[in-house]
Amino acid sequence: MHEMSIALSIIEAVEAKAREEGAERITGIDLVVGKLAGIQPESLRFCFSAAAKGSMAESALLQIEEPEGIGECLECGRKFPVSFYYAECPDCRSLKIGIVSGEEFRIQTISIEEEGD
Repeated sequence: MHEMSIALSIIEAVEAKAREEGAERITGIDLVVGKLAGIQPESLRFCFSAAAKGSMAESALLQIEEPEGIGECLECGRKFPVSFYYAECPDCRSLKIGIVSGEEFRIQTISIEEEGD
């Protein structure tokens, strides 16, 4: 389950930023995890709650936005939804498809409480 190592990396990154900002604790984390990123959001949520124990993010609310996969035909330029990397253009039937979105994985925002708040 690689989601545990991802959760640990998220906590490490947000704690470093929170400390840099003088925060006492992290109250929220917003992630963007595309449907083609190879990460299972429910597994990530489970792993995050376990990994966050004893950290600044222990009580943080984790929000995950899941953009759909979008492919673009490299022959005719049509953009269309895809659920995996190998797809056929619905217009020209070409198999030359580039992924435009759905592979994203990033920390979008972090909500913190500064010392004394």
